[in-house]
Amino acid sequence: MERKSNNVTPIAICTWAFSNASKQAGEALERNAAALDAVIIGVAVEEANLKNTTVGKGGTPDREGNVTLDACVMAPNGDCGAVACVENITHVAALARKVMENTPHFMLAGKGAEEFAYANGFKKENLLTETATQQWKEWLKTSEYKPIINIENHDTIGMLAIDAQGDIAGACSTSGLSYKMKGRVGDSPIIGSGLFLDNDVGGAVGTGMGEEILKTVGSFLIVELMRQGYSPQKACEEAVHRVVTKNPDHTNFQVAYIAMNKAGEIGSYCIHSGFAMMKYQDGKNETITSPSFLK
Repeated sequence: MERKSNNVTPIAICTWAFSNASKQAGEALERNAAALDAVIIGVAVEEANLKNTTVGKGGTPDREGNVTLDACVMAPNGDCGAVACVENITHVAALARKVMENTPHFMLAGKGAEEFAYANGFKKENLLTETATQQWKEWLKTSEYKPIINIENHDTIGMLAIDAQGDIAGACSTSGLSYKMKGRVGDSPIIGSGLFLDNDVGGAVGTGMGEEILKTVGSFLIVELMRQGYSPQKACEEAVHRVVTKNPDHTNFQVAYIAMNKAGEIGSYCIHSGFAMMKYQDGKNETITSPSFLK
């Protein structure tokens, strides 16, 4: 049975000013694409964008010089899939969808995920660009790891969409923190942290310091707050407040959330100013600057 849209026209939102990603997803929704198809289309734009050093091909490597990608997807019916520490595959959100649809598992990692990708027609690509290589070699001179607010930390494209049937889906994709330890996995492929949705309530995605988002299961928290009657904006604010009250070191990292409820209302909030989200609806693609805890 088809769900009704409650008179909400299709919407695509995503973290950061990834305007082409939101545009491609929004235009797919206007062509009557399902929400899950639209978010896969949207995040794929940034996965293939060599200028984006925090997602997909061209992403910043780990401390050993290897680019490893994480991603997850969540469908309107609550099904989900994820991959972690994947090398040589650009479109890991689409791969996460394959895990969801074609395996009995939720997550595949490392070589197993890579082999599964090849078995499903994904092509092997060198994800480490010459630019990223040179920057990594420069970093090796000091090997100092200190996240740069709103630069190293905008390590995720998270996207949510409502389609013409009123269904909500989401996707996250990242190359993780710059020069992370080999094998590090953050919040992005973890359902409930980097992404969560309930098709009767709404959805949320997080970006920034993944370890802090994981500690508070931020995206799940936001959806549960919306279930209790919070607006998406108030729910995002509460989720950020949970982080800053539990970690006095919050001045040294960024955490940001975006959310959308079933009625098409949106919200966003972050620790430090400088975060923005994209919204595509009714042919309008707009950047929305997020309010922040620290001014």
